Amino acid sequence: MAAPALFEGERLHALIPQRAPMVMIDVFWEGSDTAAVTGLTVSAGNLFCAGGRLTEPGLVEHVAQSASALAGYKAFRRQQPAPTGYIGEIRKFRIFRLPAVGESLRTSIQILSEIMNVSLLTAETRSGDDVVASGQMKIFIREEDGQALV
Repeated sequence: MAAPALFEGERLHALIPQRAPMVMIDVFWEGSDTAAVTGLTVSAGNLFCAGGRLTEPGLVEHVAQSASALAGYKAFRRQQPAPTGYIGEIRKFRIFRLPAVGESLRTSIQILSEIMNVSLLTAETRSGDDVVASGQMKIFIREEDGQALV
């Protein structure tokens, strides 16, 4: 039996600065100082769906928001507001297939390194046993927020 979600629905707004229609995660299952597991059930009304499938930009944004949720989770534990981050670089990102409407995605984020306000992370998105996408991102946390992901 899967562990219950730590955050889902409206409670996710405590972790990420995005709001509808730009929210690309709908569950936060696990979090630590350096890792997180998030999810998204692809819906037909998703801003990034076309032809019954989640598009490439949607998968990239889902991974970025998963990283954002990790930063937000850490801020939540310190009783601080969720920081704002920006994608600085996408590396070695591979999309193996586009998930269909109705599929549930599960994304694992792992922080590889952090220097000042820049974090390098690796991500893997799965649907069931299938790897849908994987890669690395550099995320910049806005200076005023004063924290990186780790």
